[in-house]
Amino acid sequence: MLTKPVQLNIGFNKFGERRSAERLSVDPVIFLCSLALLVIGLVMMTSASITAADNTFGDPFYYSQRQLFFIAIGLSCGYLIWRLPLKTWDTLRPMLLVLGILLLVIVLIPGVGQVVNGSARWIRMGSFNVQVSEIVKILMIVFLAGYLSKHRESLMQSSRAVILPMVILSVVATLLLFEPDLGATVVIFATGLSMLLLAGVRVKVFLFLLAVAAAGFFLLAYTSPYRLVRLTAFINPWDDPFNSGFQLSQSLIAFGRGEWFGVGLGESVQKLFYLPEAHTDFLFAVIAEELGVMGALTIIVLYTGIAWRALFIGRAAQKCDQHFAAFIAYGVGCWLVFQAYVNIGVNMGVLPTKGLTLPLMSYGGSSIVMSLIAIALLMRADYELRFQYSEVAKERRATC
Repeated sequence: MLTKPVQLNIGFNKFGERRSAERLSVDPVIFLCSLALLVIGLVMMTSASITAADNTFGDPFYYSQRQLFFIAIGLSCGYLIWRLPLKTWDTLRPMLLVLGILLLVIVLIPGVGQVVNGSARWIRMGSFNVQVSEIVKILMIVFLAGYLSKHRESLMQSSRAVILPMVILSVVATLLLFEPDLGATVVIFATGLSMLLLAGVRVKVFLFLLAVAAAGFFLLAYTSPYRLVRLTAFINPWDDPFNSGFQLSQSLIAFGRGEWFGVGLGESVQKLFYLPEAHTDFLFAVIAEELGVMGALTIIVLYTGIAWRALFIGRAAQKCDQHFAAFIAYGVGCWLVFQAYVNIGVNMGVLPTKGLTLPLMSYGGSSIVMSLIAIALLMRADYELRFQYSEVAKERRATC
């Protein structure tokens, strides 16, 4: 018995909605880019960690097995988050903000926060360490999205409306610096300022806030001996390639060895105890060495695809007066891509060394789980825009 085939005409209109007979329940660009980053990240993380894991634990796939476990948890949590209406997040945002600040205080309590390499950034839960700053990134995005959606008109007209979010950002930044965690502080501040700009804050006010933030971070770097060493090592790592410039010089060697198409999967030399943190902070250097410039550019394109869709979804949601969804999309997109680009910049030697992972790729339970939750929030914003508010979108097509 012959049946008429179903033809799908999948594309995008200017509102970010799919033109198809049967619309997909998830954004294909975000889904495919995220999936590709997860798969490539798992393969490359395994390649980068296999020697270190065998030497330390006697199991070459120790980190890979744990990473698979973290990915499974992240996907499960992400699915639950995707099923949860954004209205619930908006309702709970004051409590979520309090929770985030409490976690930042708790991690500083001696005996509670786990100290690793001189920093108290983790809380021990069973056999796993939870990095508090990764949780706080999501909670701050949710809080700012709710605040900006309710005060967007005031932000365009007066500078007073920026006082509360800046005070809260400053409190969070201060607590993070006590850990210390300058990398997370920079990411959260940059994400917050980006959301303020996209909310329509006046340019003069934004430039003033940007200048104050930049001056503050410069002062922190200048007055802290170990941060100043990192800054000077970044300027010329070859002045002291076996001490302060060791990480960056080894990373640059990895890039040089990779050339256009890499030395081949699993053939990296720098991961053999030359490049510190090869499976976490400097995973991108291993990618560049084994897959070359073309592999590195592929990763950058995948992150750019997520950023493009996030901004597109945010703009479409704003046009349909779904402002909370819009700022969730803006915040998630700015956070993930800014952190990814900072990590890439550090690996390439164009930015000072920061303790930041490559989202969706680097080894680390907190990073993987929270990155997948962020992607789920972004997909939920897109889902509600296209399905829950489809009638609103149809009514506004003539005027948007």
